[in-house]
Amino acid sequence: MKKNKTAKRILFLLAAVVFASAAVYLAVFFCNQYAADKEYSSVPTKPANEYEPLAYNPIDFDTLLKGNDEIYAWIKIDDTKVNYPIAQHSSEDESFYLTHSAMDKSYIKSGAIYTETCNKKDFSDPVTLVYGHNNYGDSMFTTLHKFEDKDFFDRHEFVYIYTPARKLTYKIISAFQYDDRHIMNTNNFSDATVLSEFQQMLLNPESKNKNVRNNMDEMNESSKIMVLSTCITGDKSSRYLVCCLLVNDEKTD
Repeated sequence: MKKNKTAKRILFLLAAVVFASAAVYLAVFFCNQYAADKEYSSVPTKPANEYEPLAYNPIDFDTLLKGNDEIYAWIKIDDTKVNYPIAQHSSEDESFYLTHSAMDKSYIKSGAIYTETCNKKDFSDPVTLVYGHNNYGDSMFTTLHKFEDKDFFDRHEFVYIYTPARKLTYKIISAFQYDDRHIMNTNNFSDATVLSEFQQMLLNPESKNKNVRNNMDEMNESSKIMVLSTCITGDKSSRYLVCCLLVNDEKTD
Protein backbone atom coordinates (compact mmCIF):
# COMPACT_ATOMS: atom_id res chain seq x y z
CA MET A 1 0.00 0.00 0.00
CA LYS A 2 2.82 2.38 0.95
CA LYS A 3 4.61 1.52 -2.29
CA ASN A 4 1.50 2.51 -4.27
CA LYS A 5 1.24 5.84 -2.44
CA THR A 6 4.93 6.53 -3.03
CA ALA A 7 4.60 5.70 -6.72
CA LYS A 8 1.59 8.02 -7.03
CA ARG A 9 3.49 10.82 -5.32
CA ILE A 10 6.43 10.37 -7.67
CA LEU A 11 4.13 10.40 -10.70
CA PHE A 12 2.39 13.49 -9.35
CA LEU A 13 5.71 15.27 -8.83
CA LEU A 14 6.90 14.29 -12.31
CA ALA A 15 3.66 15.56 -13.83
CA ALA A 16 4.02 18.81 -11.88
CA VAL A 17 7.60 19.25 -13.12
CA VAL A 18 6.56 18.60 -16.73
CA PHE A 19 3.64 21.04 -16.42
CA ALA A 20 5.84 23.72 -14.86
CA SER A 21 8.52 23.27 -17.53
CA ALA A 22 5.93 23.53 -20.29
CA ALA A 23 4.48 26.65 -18.70
CA VAL A 24 7.91 28.28 -18.47
CA TYR A 25 8.71 27.35 -22.08
CA LEU A 26 5.43 28.83 -23.34
CA ALA A 27 5.88 31.96 -21.26
CA VAL A 28 9.38 32.52 -22.65
CA PHE A 29 8.21 31.77 -26.21
CA PHE A 30 5.34 34.25 -26.08
CA CYS A 31 7.50 36.88 -24.35
CA ASN A 32 10.07 36.61 -27.15
CA GLN A 33 7.31 36.77 -29.76
CA TYR A 34 5.79 39.86 -28.12
CA ALA A 35 9.20 41.53 -27.88
CA ALA A 36 9.90 40.86 -31.57
CA ASP A 37 6.53 42.26 -32.66
CA LYS A 38 6.84 45.33 -30.45
CA GLU A 39 10.44 46.12 -31.41
CA TYR A 40 9.61 46.88 -35.03
CA SER A 41 5.95 47.86 -34.70
CA SER A 42 6.54 51.52 -35.58
CA VAL A 43 8.11 52.16 -38.98
CA PRO A 44 9.55 55.69 -39.36
CA THR A 45 8.16 56.90 -42.68
CA LYS A 46 8.14 60.06 -44.77
CA PRO A 47 5.17 61.64 -46.57
CA ALA A 48 5.09 61.26 -50.34
CA ASN A 49 5.96 64.24 -52.50
CA GLU A 50 3.59 64.14 -55.47
CA TYR A 51 5.70 66.60 -57.45
CA GLU A 52 9.05 64.89 -56.93
CA PRO A 53 10.33 63.32 -60.19
CA LEU A 54 12.37 60.70 -58.33
CA ALA A 55 11.00 57.43 -56.95
CA TYR A 56 9.24 57.69 -53.61
CA ASN A 57 11.22 56.47 -50.62
CA PRO A 58 8.89 55.90 -47.64
CA ILE A 59 11.63 55.20 -45.07
CA ASP A 60 12.83 57.96 -42.76
CA PHE A 61 16.49 56.97 -42.58
CA ASP A 62 17.44 60.12 -40.67
CA THR A 63 15.34 58.92 -37.72
CA LEU A 64 16.53 55.32 -38.03
CA LEU A 65 20.21 56.28 -38.04
CA LYS A 66 19.82 58.23 -34.81
CA GLY A 67 18.99 54.93 -33.11
CA ASN A 68 21.62 52.85 -34.92
CA ASP A 69 24.12 54.11 -37.49
CA GLU A 70 24.70 50.55 -38.71
CA ILE A 71 21.31 50.46 -40.45
CA TYR A 72 21.90 50.92 -44.18
CA ALA A 73 18.78 49.61 -45.94
CA TRP A 74 15.17 48.52 -45.53
CA ILE A 75 13.50 45.38 -46.92
CA LYS A 76 9.81 44.95 -47.70
CA ILE A 77 7.83 42.07 -49.23
CA ASP A 78 4.12 42.49 -49.85
CA ASP A 79 1.69 40.25 -47.92
CA THR A 80 4.39 39.06 -45.52
CA LYS A 81 5.64 40.46 -42.22
CA VAL A 82 8.99 41.23 -43.86
CA ASN A 83 9.18 45.00 -43.38
CA TYR A 84 12.41 45.68 -41.51
CA PRO A 85 15.68 47.60 -41.44
CA ILE A 86 18.82 45.82 -42.60
CA ALA A 87 21.97 46.29 -40.53
CA GLN A 88 25.61 45.24 -40.77
CA HIS A 89 27.81 45.14 -37.71
CA SER A 90 31.11 47.01 -38.03
CA SER A 91 33.14 44.71 -35.77
CA GLU A 92 34.38 41.17 -36.35
CA ASP A 93 31.36 39.70 -34.55
CA GLU A 94 29.35 38.65 -37.61
CA SER A 95 26.65 37.05 -35.44
CA PHE A 96 25.91 40.24 -33.47
CA TYR A 97 22.51 40.85 -35.05
CA LEU A 98 21.40 37.29 -34.42
CA THR A 99 20.54 38.48 -30.91
CA HIS A 100 20.45 42.27 -31.12
CA SER A 101 17.92 44.78 -32.37
CA ALA A 102 18.64 46.81 -35.47
CA MET A 103 16.78 49.73 -33.92
CA ASP A 104 19.21 50.41 -31.07
CA LYS A 105 21.58 47.41 -30.76
CA SER A 106 19.86 46.26 -27.57
CA TYR A 107 19.63 42.54 -26.79
CA ILE A 108 16.59 40.80 -28.25
CA LYS A 109 16.41 37.08 -28.90
CA SER A 110 14.67 37.44 -32.27
CA GLY A 111 17.57 39.56 -33.54
CA ALA A 112 17.44 41.60 -36.73
CA ILE A 113 17.70 41.33 -40.49
CA TYR A 114 21.37 41.66 -41.40
CA THR A 115 24.24 41.02 -43.77
CA GLU A 116 27.84 40.09 -43.05
CA THR A 117 30.92 42.16 -43.88
CA CYS A 118 31.74 39.94 -46.88
CA ASN A 119 28.98 41.89 -48.64
CA LYS A 120 29.16 45.55 -49.62
CA LYS A 121 26.35 47.73 -48.35
CA ASP A 122 25.46 49.11 -51.79
CA PHE A 123 24.19 45.73 -53.11
CA SER A 124 26.81 45.79 -55.88
CA ASP A 125 28.13 42.28 -55.20
CA PRO A 126 27.22 39.48 -57.63
CA VAL A 127 25.49 37.77 -54.67
CA THR A 128 24.27 39.47 -51.50
CA LEU A 129 23.18 37.20 -48.65
CA VAL A 130 20.62 38.54 -46.16
CA TYR A 131 19.87 36.68 -42.91
CA GLY A 132 16.87 36.64 -40.60
CA HIS A 133 15.48 34.38 -37.87
CA ASN A 134 12.59 31.97 -38.23
CA ASN A 135 10.02 30.88 -35.62
CA TYR A 136 9.70 33.95 -33.39
CA GLY A 137 5.99 34.20 -33.98
CA ASP A 138 5.68 35.52 -37.52
CA SER A 139 8.46 38.09 -37.12
CA MET A 140 11.77 38.50 -38.96
CA PHE A 141 12.00 36.02 -41.89
CA THR A 142 9.43 33.52 -40.60
CA THR A 143 6.87 34.49 -43.25
CA LEU A 144 9.35 33.77 -46.04
CA HIS A 145 8.00 30.25 -45.66
CA LYS A 146 4.82 31.48 -47.36
CA PHE A 147 6.78 31.04 -50.59
CA GLU A 148 6.61 27.29 -50.07
CA ASP A 149 3.04 27.60 -51.34
CA LYS A 150 3.09 27.66 -55.15
CA ASP A 151 0.05 29.91 -55.44
CA PHE A 152 1.60 32.48 -53.08
CA PHE A 153 4.92 32.22 -54.93
CA ASP A 154 3.24 32.76 -58.31
CA ARG A 155 1.30 35.81 -57.08
CA HIS A 156 4.20 37.56 -55.33
CA GLU A 157 7.08 38.38 -57.62
CA PHE A 158 8.98 41.23 -56.00
CA VAL A 159 11.15 42.22 -53.05
CA TYR A 160 11.78 45.92 -52.43
CA ILE A 161 14.97 47.32 -50.93
CA TYR A 162 15.24 50.96 -49.89
CA THR A 163 18.48 52.74 -49.09
CA PRO A 164 18.79 56.44 -48.22
CA ALA A 165 19.08 57.32 -51.92
CA ARG A 166 17.80 54.31 -53.91
CA LYS A 167 14.90 51.94 -54.43
CA LEU A 168 15.96 48.51 -55.64
CA THR A 169 13.35 46.13 -57.06
CA TYR A 170 14.23 42.44 -57.11
CA LYS A 171 12.26 39.74 -58.89
CA ILE A 172 11.94 36.49 -56.95
CA ILE A 173 13.30 33.73 -59.17
CA SER A 174 13.16 30.75 -56.82
CA ALA A 175 12.48 29.60 -53.26
CA PHE A 176 13.69 26.28 -51.94
CA GLN A 177 15.23 24.22 -49.15
CA TYR A 178 19.02 24.20 -49.10
CA ASP A 179 21.71 22.82 -46.80
CA ASP A 180 23.44 24.86 -44.10
CA ARG A 181 26.70 25.63 -45.91
CA HIS A 182 27.89 29.24 -45.79
CA ILE A 183 27.17 30.35 -49.35
CA MET A 184 29.56 33.30 -49.33
CA ASN A 185 32.46 31.36 -47.82
CA THR A 186 32.12 28.29 -50.04
CA ASN A 187 31.80 30.08 -53.39
CA ASN A 188 34.28 32.40 -55.07
CA PHE A 189 31.84 34.58 -56.99
CA SER A 190 34.69 36.52 -58.61
CA ASP A 191 35.18 33.37 -60.69
CA ALA A 192 32.84 33.63 -63.70
CA THR A 193 32.36 29.85 -63.88
CA VAL A 194 31.46 29.56 -60.19
CA LEU A 195 29.03 32.46 -60.50
CA SER A 196 27.38 31.01 -63.60
CA GLU A 197 26.99 27.60 -61.96
CA PHE A 198 25.43 29.20 -58.89
CA GLN A 199 23.00 31.21 -61.02
CA GLN A 200 21.94 28.09 -62.88
CA MET A 201 21.46 26.26 -59.58
CA LEU A 202 19.06 28.99 -58.47
CA LEU A 203 16.98 28.40 -61.59
CA ASN A 204 17.02 24.62 -61.18
CA PRO A 205 17.65 23.74 -57.53
CA GLU A 206 17.91 20.12 -56.43
CA SER A 207 15.32 20.33 -53.69
CA LYS A 208 12.17 18.43 -52.82
CA ASN A 209 10.66 21.69 -51.62
CA LYS A 210 11.04 24.28 -54.38
CA ASN A 211 9.23 26.86 -56.47
CA VAL A 212 10.88 28.38 -59.53
CA ARG A 213 9.79 31.31 -61.69
CA ASN A 214 9.24 30.40 -65.34
CA ASN A 215 10.50 32.38 -68.32
CA MET A 216 13.24 34.20 -66.42
CA ASP A 217 15.62 36.38 -68.41
CA GLU A 218 19.08 34.90 -68.77
CA MET A 219 21.51 35.96 -66.06
CA ASN A 220 25.11 36.95 -66.70
CA GLU A 221 28.24 38.20 -64.93
CA SER A 222 26.66 41.63 -64.44
CA SER A 223 23.51 40.31 -62.75
CA LYS A 224 22.94 41.17 -59.10
CA ILE A 225 21.47 38.39 -56.98
CA MET A 226 20.06 38.70 -53.46
CA VAL A 227 19.48 35.57 -51.38
CA LEU A 228 17.27 35.73 -48.29
CA SER A 229 18.14 32.97 -45.84
CA THR A 230 16.28 31.66 -42.80
CA CYS A 231 16.06 28.49 -40.74
CA ILE A 232 13.62 25.60 -41.06
CA THR A 233 11.82 24.62 -37.87
CA GLY A 234 13.01 21.24 -36.61
CA ASP A 235 15.81 20.93 -39.19
CA LYS A 236 19.07 22.47 -38.02
CA SER A 237 21.02 21.22 -41.04
CA SER A 238 18.89 23.03 -43.64
CA ARG A 239 17.99 26.57 -44.64
CA TYR A 240 15.12 28.05 -46.61
CA LEU A 241 16.23 30.43 -49.36
CA VAL A 242 14.28 33.01 -51.31
CA CYS A 243 16.42 34.07 -54.27
CA CYS A 244 15.98 37.29 -56.21
CA LEU A 245 17.34 39.07 -59.28
CA LEU A 246 17.74 42.87 -59.40
CA VAL A 247 15.49 44.20 -62.16
CA ASN A 248 15.23 47.92 -61.37
CA ASP A 249 17.47 50.46 -59.61
CA GLU A 250 15.93 53.90 -59.10
CA LYS A 251 17.16 57.06 -57.41
CA THR A 252 14.83 58.28 -54.69
CA ASP A 253 13.88 61.58 -53.09
